[in-house]
Amino acid sequence: MIVQEICEALQFLANPEKADFYPRFFKAGKGGYAEGDQFIGVTVPDQRKIAKEYWQKIPLEALSELLSSPVHEHRHCALLMLVSKFEKSQEIFEKEAIIQFYLNHKEFINNWDLVDSSCYKILGRHCFENEDDTLLRLLAAEENLWSKRMAVVSTMWHVKRGQFEVMKNLVVKNLNHEHDLMHKANGWLLREMGNKNETELLDFLSLHYRKMPRTTLRYAIEKLDEQLRQDFLKGRR
Repeated sequence: MIVQEICEALQFLANPEKADFYPRFFKAGKGGYAEGDQFIGVTVPDQRKIAKEYWQKIPLEALSELLSSPVHEHRHCALLMLVSKFEKSQEIFEKEAIIQFYLNHKEFINNWDLVDSSCYKILGRHCFENEDDTLLRLLAAEENLWSKRMAVVSTMWHVKRGQFEVMKNLVVKNLNHEHDLMHKANGWLLREMGNKNETELLDFLSLHYRKMPRTTLRYAIEKLDEQLRQDFLKGRR
C-alpha cells in the first residue's frame, strides 16, 4: 500500500540523532504544547523529496491515513503533498475538496511547523483568491491555539501581495493571547508587513505597541532602523 511505502521511505531517511533532538525542539515532552508527539528523525528537505515523489500518486483517502499518524514526520510529509495537490489543481471542485479535507483534519495539524508550512498556501490562498476572509475569522475565534495560529499565518498570502487589513484585524483580535506561539506568529506577520510597507507597520505600532506582549513587539520591529527599534522598546514613540 502507498501509505506503507511512504512510511518506509521516510524511515529509511530517519536519523537517530534527530529523532532524539526533535521532541525537545518541538516541545513534545510532558507539559509541552506538543506533549506525546512522536518523531523518527527525518529532516524537512528529506521529507520534501518524498513528497515530491508521491504527491501525484497518493489519493486523499490514503493521505488521510498518513495525516492522522502519531508520527510527526508522517503528518508533515502528508501536508507537503496536500499543498502540492492544491497548487497543481486546475478545478474548483478539487480545490474545495482539499480545503474541506484540511479543515476536517485540523486536529492533526497540531504544531507550529505543521501549521506554518501549509495553512497560508492552502487556506490563505483560497480566501485571498475568493475575496472572502470568513474562514480565517472563524478560525481566529476558536479556542484552539493551532486554529488561531492558522488564521493569522494564513494571511501571509495576503501580506506578500500587499494586502494587510485582514492580518491586522486578526492580530488585534488575539494580540494578548496567553501563548508565546501566538505572540511570535503575530510579530512575524507584522514584520512581514513592515518588509512590504514600513509606514503601515509604524502606523500599526503607534496604535498598539504599548499593549503588545514583548515577544510580539521584538519580532515586529526586528528589521527596523536601530534607533526606531530602541524608541519602541523604551516606549519613546
